[in-house]
Amino acid sequence: MDLAGRRGRGVVTGSIRVDGNTLLLGDGVHVRFIRTLRLPESGTHALPPNLGEFPLRRVEDYPDTVPGEWLAKGGVMLPVYLREAMWLSFAGTREPAALQVGVGKVCAVSGERWSGRLARDPQNYVVLPRQPWLDGINSGDGTVRQFVAVPLGLGATVEGQVTGEETTGGVQLQAFPLSPQALERWREGERARLLPPPPPAPGGGGLYGGPPAPSGGFGGYGAPAPLRAAAPAAPGAVPAAPAMGLGVGGSMQQEVYRDDRALSAWAPEPAARIFVHLVTPPAWRRITGEEPPPSPVDRAAYTRAGLPWFDYYDESGHDLPPTGTLGQVKPVGDWLGDDHTPWTPPAPHQITPLGPTPRPGKPVRDGDW
Repeated sequence: MDLAGRRGRGVVTGSIRVDGNTLLLGDGVHVRFIRTLRLPESGTHALPPNLGEFPLRRVEDYPDTVPGEWLAKGGVMLPVYLREAMWLSFAGTREPAALQVGVGKVCAVSGERWSGRLARDPQNYVVLPRQPWLDGINSGDGTVRQFVAVPLGLGATVEGQVTGEETTGGVQLQAFPLSPQALERWREGERARLLPPPPPAPGGGGLYGGPPAPSGGFGGYGAPAPLRAAAPAAPGAVPAAPAMGLGVGGSMQQEVYRDDRALSAWAPEPAARIFVHLVTPPAWRRITGEEPPPSPVDRAAYTRAGLPWFDYYDESGHDLPPTGTLGQVKPVGDWLGDDHTPWTPPAPHQITPLGPTPRPGKPVRDGDW
């Protein structure tokens, strides 16, 4: 079934839908896989750009050309070049969700092995829609280390370095909604927040002639924040596809936000989960009959052309601390060698700020009185 273009309705895969190149998990989590520039493995950099979406195809639509073990796992697949970088965009997710992201069944947030349950110490999920995107594994101190595609069997994947073996590969996603009670409370709060303020009472009514303060304490302090070589196959058998996973590249400025809800606010069971297979371009052609996207754009040429990089900051969010496990993961260049051309950093005017607009004025320090 051809899923190349965007359609008004998606293709059902249990509690997952595929709409063009967007995964819809459960009742509202949106995930897209975005092509981008690969960063240098030294230094900390601004956010690289969106260079278009990776195409997604359902595994079940190619029963005669995908390996049998892929059919058993189900899910979707996307084509990726050796050492190509990617990030996950969650744009379009409107209601709160806890999303687990696995790389070879290692949690990209905590560094722990994949679990079917949410955990808080360490936190093993990102909170949507507060987290707008995820570009790599959590390295703490306001940084992540970029997702970079590498083959299994070299030891360069996060999976290989954390677990000592490379048997899974790919990307795993699992989405948890709020519990029914917590979701209803959140929706009530959103409705109240979006209502226009009541007209002032006759004679002023509020402080200094302003409108009265809303009842119930909603707003002000505590108000919610406003809403990126296999062996030859036997005759007649489907050839095995080279297995791909994710390693890490350079570091960038990006926070992974701490959850400010109680763990009990989330549903105990996931609404949806999916396995995302990473496919080499030759295997993509053989399986789907389609040409993969062209190889990634040259990083230096992009920067010389004056095109933008990005910076995102949300002053109301709190970054998760680094984990010892993920802190020990070495970049793919340590395993495959450095193939970078000299780094041309973007000029300051090329870095575009994103995120909530900072509050006006300068902060005032309170003292002891």
